[in-house]
Amino acid sequence: MTSDDLRMTMEQVGERFDLGEYEIEAYLTVLEHGNLTASEIADRTDIPQPRVYDTVRSLSDRGLVELRESRPMKVIAVDPDEAFSGIQSSLMDMVSELEARYTAPARDTEAVSLVKSRSTILRYLEDVIDEAEYEIVLSLTPDLLARFREELSAAIDDGVSVELLVTPAADAPDPAEFDYLDVATTARARRGITTPVIAVADGEYSIYATQDALRDDEDRYGVIFNRSALGFLVSGFFGTVLWTTAERTLAADGEDRPFPRRYASIRRCVKELQELEGDFYATIEGRDIETGDSWVVEGSVVGFSFEGGERVAGMTIETEEVGEVTVGGQVAALEDIEAHEIRVGRGSPPKR
Repeated sequence: MTSDDLRMTMEQVGERFDLGEYEIEAYLTVLEHGNLTASEIADRTDIPQPRVYDTVRSLSDRGLVELRESRPMKVIAVDPDEAFSGIQSSLMDMVSELEARYTAPARDTEAVSLVKSRSTILRYLEDVIDEAEYEIVLSLTPDLLARFREELSAAIDDGVSVELLVTPAADAPDPAEFDYLDVATTARARRGITTPVIAVADGEYSIYATQDALRDDEDRYGVIFNRSALGFLVSGFFGTVLWTTAERTLAADGEDRPFPRRYASIRRCVKELQELEGDFYATIEGRDIETGDSWVVEGSVVGFSFEGGERVAGMTIETEEVGEVTVGGQVAALEDIEAHEIRVGRGSPPKR
């Protein structure tokens, strides 16, 4: 569709739906009765008698009614399925063409949004889940778990690692009756109705909301972080405060995930690799903690550190270029490299 054709279609659609108050009132009244005279329309509506003829002729021009030039003139309803069949096709074509031309606005670096509407928070939650390419961490109530079960299952099918926290634990579905591995790589339950609702996609795009906000409490809110420079705070809070204090494991896939694996969280990476046997190789994208220069580290994994009850994690990579390099998570201070994305494989470092 050319630009001129698209413009013409939009004008035609707009004109078809550009009905005034009198036209809408007259149209609905005729639809209800099948056919009426001008006087009967005036009697059944608030349309002044002198305006009825202009109103019904406007409806006739749009193909919504037929006029039978008798004495008195009859206004006859047209089946809406017939009246709007053409416009439905035009509208669908127009929307498809507009969608093809749509350029999604880039998310602002460091963009932060406060939202209070429950429906908006839920929309962002769904968006975060859908946006994840390789890793999601999230804290959900049992009701939200049921709401987003299909989306999480689709993420698992796409190979996304899902670390799920269900709270409050007392209301979490029984693992004997609910297939947690259909929606999560690892699932835990945590006590406390004060546990916030959280979702983080690939360590970057994230949402934090109180449970009260999801009950339409106007004094509560949700916070959206669109970039990792701030969003990692949510991921860090989840990993060090919430995940480590969950008292019950609902399900874990163990060694089922294939290699190569991709991580945004070094804590999760180290946790999984320590539980497996064999040699591992890593490709790590990050930055020098002193200069801020970008680094790509490739080599064999020769050491792990995992301290403070899963709160602090690190790893050591043996490289051909510079020897051993220590790697920490975001805002690392003691290691050589702050890792932003970690790929782990067997046999050789995974390709980027």
